[in-house]
Amino acid sequence: MPRPYHNGTPSDHFDGTRFFNPDHPSTDKTARDLMRWRKMRTDRGAWPAVPALPTATDTPPAEVTSGIRVSMVGHASVLIQVAGLNILTDPVWSERASPLPFLGPKRFNPPGIAFEALPRIHAILLSHNHYDHLDLPTLGRLWRTHRPRMVAPLGNEVVIRRKLPDLPVATGDWGDRFALSADVDAVIHPANHWSARGLKDRRFALWGGFVLATPSGVIYFAGDTGYGTGEIFRAVRHAFGPPRLAFIPIGAYEPRWFMAPQHTNPHEAVRILEDTGAEQGLGIHWGTFRLTDEAQDAPKHALAAALHATGIAQERFLPFHPGEVWRTPA
Repeated sequence: MPRPYHNGTPSDHFDGTRFFNPDHPSTDKTARDLMRWRKMRTDRGAWPAVPALPTATDTPPAEVTSGIRVSMVGHASVLIQVAGLNILTDPVWSERASPLPFLGPKRFNPPGIAFEALPRIHAILLSHNHYDHLDLPTLGRLWRTHRPRMVAPLGNEVVIRRKLPDLPVATGDWGDRFALSADVDAVIHPANHWSARGLKDRRFALWGGFVLATPSGVIYFAGDTGYGTGEIFRAVRHAFGPPRLAFIPIGAYEPRWFMAPQHTNPHEAVRILEDTGAEQGLGIHWGTFRLTDEAQDAPKHALAAALHATGIAQERFLPFHPGEVWRTPA
């Protein structure tokens, strides 16, 4: 077996070699599971060759010192501007979410912000090491151009330093806090997911989301996650108070028998909104990379139906399109 990425004391989510989700169904899938999924793929939803998703153009300011401004790049890549900091989550500017430049999921819409139009990036938050979230070519470009601070869950520094040995990465466990500035802290928060870059390193590195404590309110970035018992989402509210803003995944959820332990669907995403008590939700992780069986725009329609069914105003939880901007009201 390959050498583990993290050597630490076993805990309630680490057995000494691999990380796991406590009190949650296994996310591990077998080759037989993959073959079953492939054989059942007879009614995959449409992803148009020319994407129908709108892509706006709005150049971000150099900094935001009052309130919160967020811009959607695509998938789980978001630019968060708050308290003078420019923070990127899971940045991917590559054309494919893959170890190979010519094979693997290809993006269906261009990045909502051109790389050259980015303001100076101060920090990067990496949720886990799947290729649609940890993109080494993009991290290399960002490091050469901006020299940002990078924060990730335990073990992910091993993946990064294999290709980018000079890139410093601060890593921590669930609950660890990092001061990004005098006014903004980032806390790694649990998620129900898994990690791997190849066939032999499954769950060697930890995964998670992030809670940002800022002068303008709490910002929650859920990362990739299944719903499970919902306890990890209620814990956000208990520990930090209701977020001012929550980024919640709404895509890559079909078929449910395969995806439920690792990816929420829009109905579960609404439950996360309610569990956290977030004032505003923005739906991420949809419409950019075709990873699963639902149609490209199915998540936003299912989100609207879930909000209607629970009596929540549509404006409280919006599907976030590449290039769109959301700001705290004046």
